[in-house]
Formats: sequence, C-alpha cells, structure tokens
Amino acid sequence: MDNLIYHIRHLKHFYNTHPALEIDQLSISQASVVGLIGPNGSGKSTLLKLLGFIDRPTSGEILFKGKSAEPFSDAVRFRVTLLTQTPYLMKRSVFKNIAYGLQIRGDSNHHQERIYEALEMVGLPAEAFAKRQWYELSGGEAQRVALAARMVLKPEVLLLDEPTASVDTASAQRIRDASLQARREWGTTLIVASHDWQWLYEICDEVLHLFRGRLAGSGNESIILGPWHPRDDGLWEKILNDGQRIVVSKPPERDAAAVIASDHIIVRLPGDEDAPRIPSLDGIISRLILEKCSRQIIAAILVENFPITAKFTQTQVRNMGLYPGQRVKMYYDPKSIQWI
Repeated sequence: MDNLIYHIRHLKHFYNTHPALEIDQLSISQASVVGLIGPNGSGKSTLLKLLGFIDRPTSGEILFKGKSAEPFSDAVRFRVTLLTQTPYLMKRSVFKNIAYGLQIRGDSNHHQERIYEALEMVGLPAEAFAKRQWYELSGGEAQRVALAARMVLKPEVLLLDEPTASVDTASAQRIRDASLQARREWGTTLIVASHDWQWLYEICDEVLHLFRGRLAGSGNESIILGPWHPRDDGLWEKILNDGQRIVVSKPPERDAAAVIASDHIIVRLPGDEDAPRIPSLDGIISRLILEKCSRQIIAAILVENFPITAKFTQTQVRNMGLYPGQRVKMYYDPKSIQWI
C-alpha cells in the first residue's frame, strides 16, 4: 500500500440512528483525481468530511498513508483540506484570510510572496485583491479566495465538495484550473464531488458512484428506482409516463434500486435489422463525453426524463454516426441487472 493515500476498511457512519455511509473497502492512490457522483443525500459530503478528518466514522477505519489518523491531528492537519460549496471567510482582508493557515502552522517564510502566488493561481491579481475585505467580494471571488487559502498550504489532499455549483462561469473555470495545477505541480490528490459529471469524466482517473450511502459502481452505471410490478412471465417492470416499460429480474423488494452497467447496454439505430431479441428502450442522446482513462465515449441517453449511460469506442461513434439529439434504441438483458 506504499502508493495509497487512503485505505478505507469496514466503514460505517450514522447520524443519530440514521445510516449515512457504509463502505467495506476503498483505496485511493496518491496524486490521483477521483470523482464522486450521486444524487443529493447519497453520502458524498459525508465521505469527504471523513476523508478530511473533520468527523470520525461511527465504526471502521480510514488509513492515511498507511496509518490511522484522528480528526484534526498533526498527522493530517494542513496536509488534507476541504473546500465546501459555500465559502467561509473570516471577517478580515483577503490577505489575512489566506495567511491564517500559514500562521496557525507556524510558517513565516516568504508570507507575502506565497500568498500572492496563491491568488494568482485562482486568477485574482494580488495588487487588486490582497487588501480587499471579505464583504467586498462577489460569491465567485469569495470561493476563489477560499481555495487560495488552501492552495497556499500546498496540501497533499484537496477535497472539493461541489466547488463550482454556486459560482459564475469564469470563477468555475479558475477553480477547476487551479485544482488541476495543484495536482500537476505538487502531486496533490484531488477528490471531487460534483453534479457536473461531464467535467469529472474529462479529468478523473476514477469516478465512484454513491447511492444511499453505498458505492454503486464506477460511475458508468444507471440507477433506476422502483416501484416495480410483477409480470406474467416471471419478470418485473416499471411503466414510464410515455408508456415504455423497463423490464427487470425479480427485485429484492418493490422499491429496490436497479443498477444497469453501461457495458451491458447495446445501442442500435432505429430500424437496425441486427437488433438483439431482448428488452429495449427508446431514447435520445443528450451528451457524448470522452472518458479520460479509457478514451472511450460516454453517452447520456434520455429515456423519458432520466438519463441512461452507455459506452462506445471512438470507432463505434464514427461508424454509427452518433450525435447529440439522435434517437436510438437501447437493449439490455434483465438478468444483468444488479440490485441495491
């Protein structure tokens, strides 16, 4: 485990008696970029707080570089930092906000030079912003200052919880660029929770899908909620508002969530005579994204109002002439569905 920054074992976390997170095993390599996707309430923010050693898990263990670490301990303090969706700045100047972490750490070397460099990284000219007060900043500027306050520490791990959800387009791009610059220049490990899955697929070495506090796969899965109803042939189904039927194997319970892996979906153009004899759904391609790691194309295909993810090689996309807005048919084997 020499190259691991984190290793999670048998982790469970509760809020009062409510289960919020349950992860049996998870390893994250140093200097990697890991994305977290999932609906609100899936456990993304909880996981980031635990990885940031802000909270202690109810049970289980989180190893940092092979060793156990306590919240706010010297082993992780200033080496792991979390940027939340809402920036929290102290009631002082931009310069003093960024300097605060260095002061707490007892680091007085080249303060001004390093603070100015952090501001430049997030696209805020030091001459114009260093003396500004916290109340003189826009929402996007405040978030960039909050990021600069973390960048100045050159952290080993930067945790980002929806960092661009509430900022303007220019600030969002600066935050993205600065985060990747930290990985490139310092080997910082980035763990990013975001609903912008197009960005995540473009930058991440790995994408993890969280659902109901559990890992649901690599991020290339489609999750469909019940209720499910039995059919006469032993299979079960969900009838959509447009009349289409999602046919599945027998669920463990009526309201279980079905997981369809992108590798198990076959896409054909309407009228294709070579279509397989298994259940199908009609959809419209909404987005095509190049996945960084595999160099394959991830397609989001809208069926009624929810997306189903399919995966193609670049050659397949060219040969089929796929494009956003195109109608397609998707085929899948109900027996390939997993349940969570």
